[in-house]
Formats: sequence, C-alpha cells, structure tokens
Amino acid sequence: MQHKRILWVRLVSLAVILAVVVPVAFAQGEIPGSGLITGPADGEAKTLNGAGATFPKPLYDQWIAAYNTLTGVQINYQAIGSGGGIQGISDQSVDFGASDGAMTDDQLAQAKGGPILHIPMALGGVVPTYNLTELQGQDVLKFTPETLALVFLGEAGRITGDNPRDPLIKWNDSRLVADNPQLANIDKYIVVVHRSDSSGTTNIWTSYLSAVSTDWADLVGFGNAVDWPTGIGARGNPGVAGNVAQTPYSIGYVEQGYAVANNLPAAAVQNKSGNFVTASQETVSAAAAGVDLPDDMRVKIVNADGANAYPISGFTWLLVYENQTDAAKALALTRYVWWATHDGQMFIATSEDPVVQGYSPLPEPAIKKAETLIMKINVNGQQVLPQDIANAVKQ
Repeated sequence: MQHKRILWVRLVSLAVILAVVVPVAFAQGEIPGSGLITGPADGEAKTLNGAGATFPKPLYDQWIAAYNTLTGVQINYQAIGSGGGIQGISDQSVDFGASDGAMTDDQLAQAKGGPILHIPMALGGVVPTYNLTELQGQDVLKFTPETLALVFLGEAGRITGDNPRDPLIKWNDSRLVADNPQLANIDKYIVVVHRSDSSGTTNIWTSYLSAVSTDWADLVGFGNAVDWPTGIGARGNPGVAGNVAQTPYSIGYVEQGYAVANNLPAAAVQNKSGNFVTASQETVSAAAAGVDLPDDMRVKIVNADGANAYPISGFTWLLVYENQTDAAKALALTRYVWWATHDGQMFIATSEDPVVQGYSPLPEPAIKKAETLIMKINVNGQQVLPQDIANAVKQ
C-alpha cells in the first residue's frame, strides 16, 4: 500500500508538469475524486465482460491491466466495433458496451434493459493515414476539408454540366499538390481504405466530412456505417491500419494511436480557423474546449472552433444500463467506471507510451457530467456507487 501511495504522488507530480500543455482538469495536479479506489471491495464481482469500439482498445488494454492489479477484477473486453458494442448492450449479452458513435433515440428505445447511460471515457482524434514510401522522412501531408472529402468520394466526386469538376483520384492531382508540392511527381492512383464494420470511428469521420462538404452530406451522409462510394473495406481500426501499411499509395482513417502503433504518418487537416493541425493531446483537447456538453453526453465535437483545435475529434463512451439487476456486477462495474473517469485520466496524461499519448484526457466539465451519470446507476432504486466516494466529490 505504501508503494502505491508513493507511485500516486509521483504521478501527481508529473501531472503538474503536463498540465502546462494539456488543458484539462489537472490544474492542481490531481482530479477531485481520484485515488479513492485503492483495492478490492467486498461483494463485488471478480469478472466483467464488455465489447465494442476498437477506437479505445489500446488504452483500455492498459487500463484493464492496471485496474486488475489494483482490485483483482478481471475485465474481458472484445474490440468488435461500436456497432457490436451497441448490439451487445442492447440485447444484454455483455455487462457494458463501448462506442465512439452515440446511440440514436431509436436504438436507446429498443434496448432490453431500460435506459442506457453514455459515460465518457476519453477523447481521441481520427486521422488520415497513408502509405507513400517516396515521402518517408518528409513532413506529413496536408489536407483541406475539400481535398479530404474529394479523396474519399473517388469517382463520385465528378461533376458534369455547367460547372464540371474532375474527381480527385491521383496523388499528383493539382488540388493536393497546391498544399503538398512533394506529391507533384507521384503519378499514382489513390487507394482508399475504409471500415467494413459498424464503427464509431466511421461515425466521427463521416460526421466531419458531412459537416465540411455538402457533396459528402448529400451523397453519403454520416453514421456508424455508410454506403461507401469508393475504396476497400477492413474490420476495425487494426484492419484499416494494417491494410494501409501493406498497400502502397493507400489512404485510410484510424484513431491516432493505431497510426503510431503501425509506424504510419498522421496527416495534418485544415481546421475551421484555416490552420493545418495534426492530432495530439493538446489539439484534441482544444476541440472539446468550450463545447456545451449535454447532460446525457451524446455530443459531437467535429469541426470545432479554435485556432488549435484538431477538427476530426470525438468522445468514446462506455454504454451502461442505469437500472442494474446483479448487485455484485453493478458494484464492480460502477467502481471501474469511476476509476477510469478519474484515475484513468491521470493515466493518459502521464503515460510515456506513444500509443496512449494518442488519446486525450476528459476536460473537467465532462468528468463532472460523468460523475452525475455514474451516480444514477442503481439496483432496485438504490445508488450503487459507494457513498464515501460520492461524498468525496460533493464536499
């Protein structure tokens, strides 16, 4: 126990340093409500099963290992895509789901176990990643909203008639070369890779394209799954990253950590202020800054205002039933979710792992919203969160 206290002090000290560059809830070096879960709890289940988004899988793997060491609770998480997570929680085949795309009103109404809470876990940026060996060691590519939408429209981006427009299907297209002179001599067709499964990462990506391109909004739209106008499909963030890594002259979209893990570049994207920005903890956090967060936390932050905001950013959530029936599992789940939304945020901010650094901690207002949601979790109308934890943040 003494060792854990020393480790926590060291993490807090490092968080003070990081607070200079990470504009989240660490101004004083510690999140109120963290450090309250210090070991196992009497009466809690020792196993939980969850499934869903691949977007946060690298982060969740490390959280789960750390939490198991702390409490002995084994959390089994299957990264099957946000659509699978929504289905799993809806039909009650898992203890919790996970998604980067919020459930729709219709999906919430069809859930077997009653109201489902969207508890925010972290923020992340979805990045355009590509495979151009000719550019190794050079600056990353730059995409404007127009060029990014046209690349993913492929031949569907062609317009004829009074205002003809050629599709953007080759790397040396003048519209790309305008911002990337290094592409001038790469006379190769662009190979688009996209998700084949129902995906919250796709929801973030297509929500952004719909926000910045009327052509995309009219022809494709947004959602966890869309009717892709071009490209080849792959399952999960790992599948897209792997396909891009193996396919010359390809481009895809993944959560930033997957680009890092696969040694793939993450392009800069022009934001609403006209600045070309790459995804980082700072720029993704900037996208969430100042956003009016709804009480249910079902919110999109794509194409956000702010000179330093990365424009293709989003929350990832755990999907949890408000009304629980298994008291032991409810206690284990509620304690873990509390730890993740408090201690887990410190974990992100202080990690030296470049993959974990591909995620951003929750801003303070999101943590407060999460606390309110967690306190709603009940068994037979009785709050599950231990009262001493709830009291600690009410003081």
